[in-house]
Amino acid sequence: MIALQLNNFWKKTSLFFLILATFSCAELQTIADNLPQQGYGLTEQDIANGLKQALNKGIDDQVQKLTQENGFYGNAAVKILLPEELQKVEKGLRDFGLGSLADEGIKALNRAAEDAVKEATPIFVSAVKEMTFTDAKNILLGDDKAATSYLEDKTTNSLYNKFNPVIKNSFAKVEADQIWSNLINKYNALPLTQNVNPDLTDYVTTQALSGVFTMIAEEEKEIRNNYSSRTTDLLRKVFALQDNK
Repeated sequence: MIALQLNNFWKKTSLFFLILATFSCAELQTIADNLPQQGYGLTEQDIANGLKQALNKGIDDQVQKLTQENGFYGNAAVKILLPEELQKVEKGLRDFGLGSLADEGIKALNRAAEDAVKEATPIFVSAVKEMTFTDAKNILLGDDKAATSYLEDKTTNSLYNKFNPVIKNSFAKVEADQIWSNLINKYNALPLTQNVNPDLTDYVTTQALSGVFTMIAEEEKEIRNNYSSRTTDLLRKVFALQDNK
């Protein structure tokens, strides 16, 4: 009798969890798979294209600003400051009345980043085109940085490999390598200082990428939260789904 009761108990318990799991899956399915049918007649391709359009808008409206003179240097949100290793260089130079040389060095780093982003933007655009519909659905239902985070996760390594040689060439183009070689040599010649020799190409490459993602995230947040930033019919329709999620 006890065995029979236990058997019935486990059957009922298993049935309960099965129903619960089925219900949960059904809810998720409603959100994910039925999203296009609930979306003002939008197809899966429409939704994917809408998300791609949002990222491309971020590139066009925000990242392009970084390619202008003072795009990095004049933007506090992305301005490239000295790495920690060189902050003592800046302080030492300013203490010895060489503040203008420090300012010139910082500006040279930002000029190199501005030049590099100008040449690397097409790589970013190409990466956006690879987004799938599944990616788009997850992004649409995500947080304010979901699209940017997706792009960052998918492209950081490859973009770094593309940005790095461009930064290196840009250093030569804007003479940042000569400026910093002169600056660091002067610092190392100062009394009571410890010599430094940082990898500025790596540092500026990383900071340039960070600046790009920062600006794309800014535009994405605007599109998600500000209706007037949805400047096309497709953007308005696709992000209306997000508004009602």
